[in-house]
Amino acid sequence: MNADDAGLQAIDGPAALAAARLQLLGAARHRLALHLPLLGRDDYGNEAELAELKRIATSGRRAEIRILLHDPAAALRDGHRLIALFQRLSSSIAIRTPVEDVDRQNASAWLLNDSGGYLVLPDASRPQGRMALADRAAQAPLQQQFDEIWERSVRASELQKLDL
Repeated sequence: MNADDAGLQAIDGPAALAAARLQLLGAARHRLALHLPLLGRDDYGNEAELAELKRIATSGRRAEIRILLHDPAAALRDGHRLIALFQRLSSSIAIRTPVEDVDRQNASAWLLNDSGGYLVLPDASRPQGRMALADRAAQAPLQQQFDEIWERSVRASELQKLDL
């Protein structure tokens, strides 16, 4: 598969980043993995992105969205719309927080979908990186790294809705 077939693109700027996220969310069928050292107000919070996340989360028995969020308390405090979606659909959306220093120091952000697509930002605070629509070979090491961090992380219990 050449780069054109894989949909490989450089991402540079907030508009290109938002378009890439939406395209990859739209291509996902049942599973998604997000590594988010930072969760900005504009990240995964607009109507179109939330609609795609809800579609994936409610896509059936195999639905699974796993999110590694470095600072869930800040996202909760900021009232991020992704947290509200998680609280409504916690049976198919899981959020964990890295606890080991090596994992917490990982400043890169990425989105991985189940169709071989990925988005990588080497520095989560800057809207610059790369994406591919379908490149499982390049996605595989990212998925392995995500899975390893996921296993070492703890559930973000502060995000659970309190039933009082």
